[in-house]
Amino acid sequence: MRNVTGEQLAQVDNPDPFAPPVWRSPVHRTPELVIWLVQLLRLVVRVVWFVLRHPLLDTVAGLVALVWLHAGWPGVTVQAALVAAGLIVLRVTRPDWFARLVSGPARNRWRWWFYRRHWHAVMTIARLAPLYRGRVVVPVLGRVRVTGCTDRVNVRLVSGQSPADFAARAEGIAHGFRAHLCRVRTGGPGTVVLELVRRDALAEPMTALPIPDVTDLRALPVGRREDGTPFAVRLQGTHLLIAGATGAGKGSYLWGLVRAMLPAVAAGLACLWACDPKLMELAFGRELFDRYGRYAADPADIADLLEDAVIGMQARARRFAGKQRDHTPTAVDPFVVVLVDEIAFLTAYQADRKLKERILAALATLTTQGRAVGYCVVAALQDPRKEVLNIRNLFPDKIALRLDEPSQVDMVLGDGARDRGAFCDEISASPGTGAGVAYVRLEAAPDPVRVRAAFVSDDDIRAMTIAYTSDIPAGVPALTAGEAA
Repeated sequence: MRNVTGEQLAQVDNPDPFAPPVWRSPVHRTPELVIWLVQLLRLVVRVVWFVLRHPLLDTVAGLVALVWLHAGWPGVTVQAALVAAGLIVLRVTRPDWFARLVSGPARNRWRWWFYRRHWHAVMTIARLAPLYRGRVVVPVLGRVRVTGCTDRVNVRLVSGQSPADFAARAEGIAHGFRAHLCRVRTGGPGTVVLELVRRDALAEPMTALPIPDVTDLRALPVGRREDGTPFAVRLQGTHLLIAGATGAGKGSYLWGLVRAMLPAVAAGLACLWACDPKLMELAFGRELFDRYGRYAADPADIADLLEDAVIGMQARARRFAGKQRDHTPTAVDPFVVVLVDEIAFLTAYQADRKLKERILAALATLTTQGRAVGYCVVAALQDPRKEVLNIRNLFPDKIALRLDEPSQVDMVLGDGARDRGAFCDEISASPGTGAGVAYVRLEAAPDPVRVRAAFVSDDDIRAMTIAYTSDIPAGVPALTAGEAA
């Protein structure tokens, strides 16, 4: 007689001789004792794993139990009061330690619990939990890091998924987790980071930032990032392109950079060369540029200014050749920033063909050779099309404010920038809401970041021009080193 195993089929007993045969897999019942033993073993393993993963919680629980055994509930009450007093003292005396050791981890854990409760439903409804072998496979929720206005959620992808799958469902994810916006950032292999915006830190305009005590050419403060932290722009070792429609707020970035550089400019460690073909933006600070650099408004004068910058750059490069590869600002070799407002007027809309060729040649030379010897070009324009500015790819760092068309976003910030969350075409045209709001894409960070520049008013420009063109007090601080935010 042949034995029937669980992989084989057995006929269901049916007393009706004329009924068709019905086949079912045989059922082998597991003894109840074995089930209890397996469940007990699983419970023990989970408890041990929890204890190993949470040593601090284990220590606290052990101390509470020890005090309760020796002093009862009064001892536990005194212990809780001492801990609360210690936390208050830490919060008052060292708020940075308190945020790093107490409030930060607590917020991270609370938000992780919030996402954990809604995770399965949101992933399933957003069609990010595929069905595999009859089982729903859900992406794994990882660490959650909370900032003032955003949550950064690490996610381990299901095999076969890509960040593009999450980017296509970003709007549904944002609504599912009650966030204003969701951006998908690339993580390591097999992971993505969801940046969920809980509160818009850029909704209200910012007044002009105070002039810093020292200038850091690698981190010039000009505004605020979306997560509420300061936004700083790097100029040393790079070039910057600022693109935006009329009234988008390009002037706030130009004057914010000038404002942050004033201590170094006054100390003779930096120079400002301004090209102002519109005669409307940089002319407010002409006295400042005349004293600490150069100013030109006529296209012919601008061409001369740019060519003089090329001559000075090449002369410096010959002196540096074989001696140094990086530039350190000094009074002899200051850091030179060439500001060009409305560059399209000089490159695409210039009627004089020879003059246009001179300007384009000088700009191309500065942007290709000036980084290493302390020359930086900061250009602003409205129309980012290639036929308007064919050297836009020579600017490593780019800032895109409000743009007219979705296709222009990738023109400025690079291919795929809008898919990564740079919705420049959706920025409000209202000055109070959208002026100065932009997306930044740096050479070292491909993911765009939403920022807003502080508004530098006409009165602020006049005040700083008067302050720095009158007698400058002695002891102006020198430069400092740092990294851009």
